Amino acid sequence: LKKMTLMIFFLTFIIQSSTEKLCPLRASIDVLEGEYFFLCYPESIQELFQEEGYTVNWYKENAGKQQLIKETHGNVSQRDFLEFWPAELSDSGNYSVTHSNGKQNFTIQKWTLNVLERNKSSCFNKNHLTTEVKNAGTGHSLKCSDLSVNENDSITWYKDCKNYENETERELDFKTLTVQHSGIYTCKILISHEGKIYHSTNTIKLIVEEVGRDEEIETEIEQNLRSSHVMPCLGNEEILNCTGFLGYYMQEDVSLYWLINQTFPEKCTGIPENEPSICEEEFKRLQLGNKFYVTRLLRIKRVTFEDMHHNFTCMLQADERTQIKTVKLKKRNTRDLPVHIFTTGMVLAVLFPCVAVAAVFVCVMFRVDLVLFYRNICKRDETAGDGKEYDAFVSYLKDSVSPIEEEREFALKILPMILEQKFGYKLCIFERDVSPGGAVVDDIHSFIDKSRRLIIILSQNYISDRAIYELESGLHKALVERKIKIILIEYMPISDYNFLPESLSLLPSKKVVKWNKDKSLPVNSRFWKNLLYLMPAKPT
Repeated sequence: LKKMTLMIFFLTFIIQSSTEKLCPLRASIDVLEGEYFFLCYPESIQELFQEEGYTVNWYKENAGKQQLIKETHGNVSQRDFLEFWPAELSDSGNYSVTHSNGKQNFTIQKWTLNVLERNKSSCFNKNHLTTEVKNAGTGHSLKCSDLSVNENDSITWYKDCKNYENETERELDFKTLTVQHSGIYTCKILISHEGKIYHSTNTIKLIVEEVGRDEEIETEIEQNLRSSHVMPCLGNEEILNCTGFLGYYMQEDVSLYWLINQTFPEKCTGIPENEPSICEEEFKRLQLGNKFYVTRLLRIKRVTFEDMHHNFTCMLQADERTQIKTVKLKKRNTRDLPVHIFTTGMVLAVLFPCVAVAAVFVCVMFRVDLVLFYRNICKRDETAGDGKEYDAFVSYLKDSVSPIEEEREFALKILPMILEQKFGYKLCIFERDVSPGGAVVDDIHSFIDKSRRLIIILSQNYISDRAIYELESGLHKALVERKIKIILIEYMPISDYNFLPESLSLLPSKKVVKWNKDKSLPVNSRFWKNLLYLMPAKPT
């Protein structure tokens, strides 16, 4: 019955706790070293046991045994409250309060007290604060925890460890919150006890967000840290980038790190020779506009097949939330070519050799036309600056032994008319250009030496004393001195070339152009094109 009554009163306290002094009900409590703190239990339960004649006992667990705390023990005193003046690191442990009537003991409540080491360089400990998230444009009040002993205890508010507008009230009121109000607020209560001054602090992290930004922040965090696959090339370097969006202010208590199969990777050294195969670069903070990010790179020096079986996990811890991003390396799939691409490739593979053969065939068949076209376009001139006077020396049968008068007319009229008048070449014809009375042998040698080509009009009656000398002199210039090229014109069909000197067959550039009477007479006939091809290039 008494136990049931105790439970009823305990529930009554929970309902009425707003009217009584706050007692910590949490099983685990954090408190900063050097600050005043107390443990207590509800006044309703105290009244119950006072009426029944029960005594209060406080215990601290020591080496697995409950050790009774005396009424005053060092910095700790106990009555209905267990007070710490102040809390020290050695005070961490498990505490309990019991009521006893000499026959029975009733354990009222148990706590685990964690005394945190004070941060010497800051007015608060990042592990000992509460977070309040509010929307901009609304009103709000920050309340200082009621740890004071007397109503006239001094209270001072700080923002980011700087005195905040000389505020001394227990509540810090904001009529209209703005983003600039975001920060870490600390209220400090000065408490007088037995002639000494103690203090107690309460730290609140206030986050003021613009209206409508909550979902955006959550979405961007989730988006940046969702699971994904990366398809690298084996043997290449791969860099995995983990970036977390923090919101619209830079948070201090943020950690971002990589794990490889739940183990920490080595740190990058920055020295290529000593760099591990997989290493983690330094943690970086970024600000883009009014948004804040954190990022960290994981560098894989050379991707191996074993890396495909690893889980690369990035963990972001901020605002008491943990987000995880797991990345797996996936081997690139070798996909079959689409049918239309394969068909197109096969057609091109067949057509390309055909086109190449056709192009070679055209170049061979129309080589002369292509060369003449190129000369005409480029205005190429091979005669400039070579010291020659004539483009060609014409050798033909000049004695009266020739039974065909057309051969003589071809050499003296048709050939000069086309080459000189149509195409601008300058020919040396012995009967026309050499004055009579001189030494024939010397004149022939001199004029051949002044010419770039030697045109020999061949026929069965070509060989005579003078003609053979012209031919032998030209062969000497072509074979020995390499100063002239010989062009053979077969004016009449010749079945046997044995009547010509054997040295003629040694000429590398020997070319026979065949005259075909009426078919060869037009200027654009194949005969004249072949002859122009063998003549030196010269603008017409």
